[in-house]
Amino acid sequence: MSEITTQAGTIEHLDPHTLTIEDNVRPTAPITPAFVQSIKENGVLTPVLGHRGDDGTVTVRAGQRRVYAAREAGLATVPVYLVEADDVTAKRIVQQMVENDQREALTDSDRAAAFQQLAFEGLSVTAIARRTGTKQREVKTALAVTENPVAASAIQEHQLTLDQAAVLIEFDGDDEIRADLIQVATTDPARFAHATQRARDEKARAKTKADTEAELAGRGYTILDTDPGYYDTEYTRIGELLTADDQRVTIEHVELVDGRAAHVRVYADGEANVSYFVRDAKTAGFHTYGRSPSTSGPMTDEQKAERRTLIANNKAWVSAEVVRREWLGTLLSRKTLPKDAAVVIAHGLTTHRQAVSAATRDSNELAHQLLGLEPSHYYQADKLAALVEQTPAKAQHVALAVVLGACESVTSKQTWRTPSPTDAAYFRQLATWGYGLSDVEQIVTGQASGGVNEEPDGTGQVPVEDE
Repeated sequence: MSEITTQAGTIEHLDPHTLTIEDNVRPTAPITPAFVQSIKENGVLTPVLGHRGDDGTVTVRAGQRRVYAAREAGLATVPVYLVEADDVTAKRIVQQMVENDQREALTDSDRAAAFQQLAFEGLSVTAIARRTGTKQREVKTALAVTENPVAASAIQEHQLTLDQAAVLIEFDGDDEIRADLIQVATTDPARFAHATQRARDEKARAKTKADTEAELAGRGYTILDTDPGYYDTEYTRIGELLTADDQRVTIEHVELVDGRAAHVRVYADGEANVSYFVRDAKTAGFHTYGRSPSTSGPMTDEQKAERRTLIANNKAWVSAEVVRREWLGTLLSRKTLPKDAAVVIAHGLTTHRQAVSAATRDSNELAHQLLGLEPSHYYQADKLAALVEQTPAKAQHVALAVVLGACESVTSKQTWRTPSPTDAAYFRQLATWGYGLSDVEQIVTGQASGGVNEEPDGTGQVPVEDE
């Protein structure tokens, strides 16, 4: 067994500006503002490792980031653990590798637990943020996570990020959604934003449906779980009924009729769609008119499956649109754009010229929104031009926003159903820039299948509310 030895040395507090940094296994030593703020508030807590040369110069072997941060923070001294100089290059590299490998970064779970302990000690959010060099929003998020049992457990057991764990708080009481989100976070984190938005939209639609049904029940309607359809013998849709004087039956006609019923749907646009029915039309004084069942008959199982896919993909598209445009806004808020931004702008003015032309004619509201501006009205000065005039360095940002806003303006639920070559090129470009395409967006680029054509329902017509 080999003998393990350690070097004995002494600790001295020295001016960081007098220290020389030795060649290091880390080619760079990135210093973040948060790290500098932490050093400024707390000082260098762990001594750096160094040795003193024959001329008295102290050279730092391990701890270069702490030295650089101490200089930037304006510290007068830092603790240095001085050992005997060793000119063996291999040993120096091993020491530096061990020092770096053994210093494992704190996980978000560790940071959240630490913030919680600091809060227990009486520190405010502001004080915690200042003393740890952390943004207040991050501290607030961490404390919210630690106070929620499910989120606190998830961030520890599944190593979720703070933001991912915080999302779980939104879905308290819905174990199925939270389990799905945890699975996505741990197996395919690039899709987490899409999964979150879909869950939010489904939650909103469910609330709209529940609120609408509660309001109808309060008015005396029986709430039907499924649409009876045109072949149901128990309920008759009011659109098929006439009054005694041959007028079309309206909602007002059935408002006080016994046996009135309603079925509520909420489609991708989030609006409630209500179908009204009457159980005993004859007793209510109504009669049917011109009812001729479609020769195509009821929907087949295959048609029903395709309808379910159609509706699911439409909902997924609406959710993905929110995530995608938020991502584009973040992209345009960066100081430095992607290296090929000029090429994309050129393609926009050529390949996508029709979209750019139409969007420009209509003031390109999406370009404004992506840059965080209120849209320019017809009688107002152009805010995009004003931004370029005020900040010339933003000229390329504005040009790219014009192109991206135009490309976005011609996307819709129809895009995944019948994607064009220009649609595919646009989404492939976003993916190249690092945007994680959702499943339904991958249909546009040809990476996934699943596009279906709308099929008629039992009436032989495609329902308008799915458009």
